[in-house]
Amino acid sequence: MAIEIERKFLVEGDFLPHVTSSKRIVQGYLSSHPERSVRVRVSDDDAFLTVKGRGNESGISRFEWEHAIPLAEAEALLDLCEPGIIEKVRHLVPCGQHLYEVDVFEGNNAGLILAEIELSHEEESFPRPDWLGNEVTGDPHYYNTMLAKAPHGERSA
Repeated sequence: MAIEIERKFLVEGDFLPHVTSSKRIVQGYLSSHPERSVRVRVSDDDAFLTVKGRGNESGISRFEWEHAIPLAEAEALLDLCEPGIIEKVRHLVPCGQHLYEVDVFEGNNAGLILAEIELSHEEESFPRPDWLGNEVTGDPHYYNTMLAKAPHGERSA
């Protein structure tokens, strides 16, 4: 069991020249309760079941447990998920000693691009490339559970 420490940002510039790898992700939620979410994710040929707890006050840290599961089981569990499957392409972008995961959303969330960076502690400094936009860490509108229920493309500005 682990504590996930991450920061999340909108992407407002061209990160693509810096991408080292990409993968397609489809994920759904068996439970999107604010105290705990249970996610099923298929990432290319890999599959995972993930439980996440409520974030701390800053929204930077929260409990996370993830376990690899057989692909066939994940595909079956996706059929049981709450409405609102998330589809995105995740691009990995190294930056100094850190790695940004840049998610380009598809479907109802098309047009949204978010970057996340995992840290070893909340006060850790990290590089901020010029394509990084406003920070949205702790903003529930940008949680994947919320994007499944109230997609970015369906919200009014």
